[in-house]
Amino acid sequence: MDPVTHGLAGVTLGHLCFKRKAAFLVILLSAIAPDIDYITRLWGADVFLRYHRGITHGVLALLVVPTIIGLIAGYRKGFFYYFFIAFLSYAVHLFMDLTTQYGTRILSPLDWEPYSLDLMFIIDPYITIGLLLSVILCSVNKKKATLIAVTTVVLVITYTGGRYYLHGKTKEFLKERLEAHTYKLCPLPNDFLRWWFVVRSGNEFKVGSADLFTKRICVHETYKMNNNNPFIEMSKKERAVRNFLYFAKYPYAEVKSSDKMTTVIWRELSFTIRPEDHFVAKVYFDKEGKIITSYFTF
Repeated sequence: MDPVTHGLAGVTLGHLCFKRKAAFLVILLSAIAPDIDYITRLWGADVFLRYHRGITHGVLALLVVPTIIGLIAGYRKGFFYYFFIAFLSYAVHLFMDLTTQYGTRILSPLDWEPYSLDLMFIIDPYITIGLLLSVILCSVNKKKATLIAVTTVVLVITYTGGRYYLHGKTKEFLKERLEAHTYKLCPLPNDFLRWWFVVRSGNEFKVGSADLFTKRICVHETYKMNNNNPFIEMSKKERAVRNFLYFAKYPYAEVKSSDKMTTVIWRELSFTIRPEDHFVAKVYFDKEGKIITSYFTF
């Protein structure tokens, strides 16, 4: 999720009976600390794509960072107290990211494979607005701040559980209607009963939407893998494409040619929810087959 939502989650956790000096600051810092990897955005969108939610979002960081924070905040006394609340806040951040479709390398550095529960869109306004309201109410009514925070946490857990249930039911329904050997369901923005899917059968991918309410499956596009094109192979040497392929689970390459140039367009099929160029890497070749430029865009 986005840093604002993580910050609001940290403030909410800070109202859960943690009254020691510096506790609130420790919780808030730990809640946003994993996103320090946003600094990789300075080296380009493709570098950010590759390294965001990497080592800072893994089990090693979950142990090391709270330990460092605990040593700093509790260098005189209270190390275990500050370690615990830092660990809790850091872990909540990792779990919230794990619920989204973006993917999190939660087991790094033991395993660099990205994992995702695919329950929430990258930005979920219901969680963000709910946490914001909680923070405002806690500020207005400080005497009941703990009760408000506890209620908010319970509601967020219930909301997450509800989406997990709907995700499972929709996947069962999709398997009944479409025969394939790979199924992936992704959340749609502000929707509970309609999910975006990617299914694979042999070298063919289908993407579309599954509506649990109307019991309808709508296939938007069918893609057939065509990796034998020499331009596709040459495009893989470009940094933007290498970083894209490191991230992508369902990459698809399309070749477009004209009199002046040839363009290879790489897409991540689980992000084809929006028809515009999002999560796309492009490589441009001149008529002699030399690379002109390449880039990645979110």
